[in-house]
Amino acid sequence: MKISKLNIEQYKHLENLEFDFTYQTGKRKGQPLNKICFIGQSATGKTNLLELINDSISDIICKKVYVDTNHILNESLVKLKAEYEFIIDSKTVSYKNDIFNYNEEKFIRNSNRKFHHQDEIYNIIPKTNIPLYIKSNILSQNNIEIFTKNPLDLLEKYPISESFSNNIKNITPTLFDDKVKPDLWIFLLGEILDYRKKVTQKLSELFHKGLLSDNKDKLNSEFTKWQKDNPNKLEEFANKFNPIIKKLNLEIDLVNTEYSIPISNKNNDVIIPIQDTSTGTKSLLLTFLPLFKLDTKDTIVLMDEPERSLYPDMQMDLIEHYQNLAPDAQFIVATHSPFIAASFEPEERFILYFDDEGKVAVRRGSSPIGDDPNDMLKNDFGVNYYNKHGEDAYKKYLSLKQAVANEKDPKKKKELLLETVKLGDAYNF
Repeated sequence: MKISKLNIEQYKHLENLEFDFTYQTGKRKGQPLNKICFIGQSATGKTNLLELINDSISDIICKKVYVDTNHILNESLVKLKAEYEFIIDSKTVSYKNDIFNYNEEKFIRNSNRKFHHQDEIYNIIPKTNIPLYIKSNILSQNNIEIFTKNPLDLLEKYPISESFSNNIKNITPTLFDDKVKPDLWIFLLGEILDYRKKVTQKLSELFHKGLLSDNKDKLNSEFTKWQKDNPNKLEEFANKFNPIIKKLNLEIDLVNTEYSIPISNKNNDVIIPIQDTSTGTKSLLLTFLPLFKLDTKDTIVLMDEPERSLYPDMQMDLIEHYQNLAPDAQFIVATHSPFIAASFEPEERFILYFDDEGKVAVRRGSSPIGDDPNDMLKNDFGVNYYNKHGEDAYKKYLSLKQAVANEKDPKKKKELLLETVKLGDAYNF
């Protein structure tokens, strides 16, 4: 599933906006974009767009809701004046003017907002996952608390029911905000926690055999053999997560059993409790785990401000790390970061801005992918990246250059030239 078009007549403060989410050139022309980036100053509606896309897909297409002559649509859809189009299994799913279309079949709502069709829409449309929406407030004490506990204590406090696990496997949870239920985190950690439990049981078995102290060679042999039959479930996640946190001199410790995802300092192997890591590290963990564990095939992944609390060097390849976790998903990102925006092609960027009438308008990006952040700020963000001090320095630099050109005295000319070069080098003018 990918979104290919969104035209908004009226949604909150957004009016008469058209989004063509397809490639405009090349071999993929006309196909839905693999990733989309919303840029815009505060209050232009980037988060509103993420919410609109999430709500529209969830309400209309992807929830297992039976729609018959007695079903009334969700209020958010009833009030929405918009047209949108998705691609599922190369077939078009669209909604406009109270008409829902799928594969040339129409489902029309009457004045009571009810569909006239005897079938169940969900059974007609191919199975697909509902959007995975990761909000900017995902970092919270509520969410991080689970990761501070001992794995065995977690299993005792939050036993994973079979019905819950089956439901999660069938439907991707739609929202990861500051109040994710503990049961969901436990499910995402399920295989890791189960492995920790098995390790403890195996060590207990070896202890009762007297191998822990009496015969270390046999102990190593038996435990190594057991590990081959019972691979560490944390290792696969570590292979995905370590490349991003190595810039912080951190890595996942595969031996420690004190925490479900133990993180250690690469320089001294000291385990760092997750609550003592940086806010950026916590945010990365909370964001990576759902993308790693959940089924993201044919899913739209919505992310609001993924750059939060991350140093620029980590922002530069962050989107690539996320795409490696969910290669078959369409990513839709809202950002204030030129480093994040530079990971997108210009046709994948949609810049929201206020026009001369104070209304929100939209245009596509212009800076090439991987462009200098300063050029990105100027071309796509519309921001003068020099503050008052920088502007004053640039004016002085231009004045000095003119003075050098006009000066006749060789000694004074040399002094002015040295001052000009020094100022230019300092600001890279």
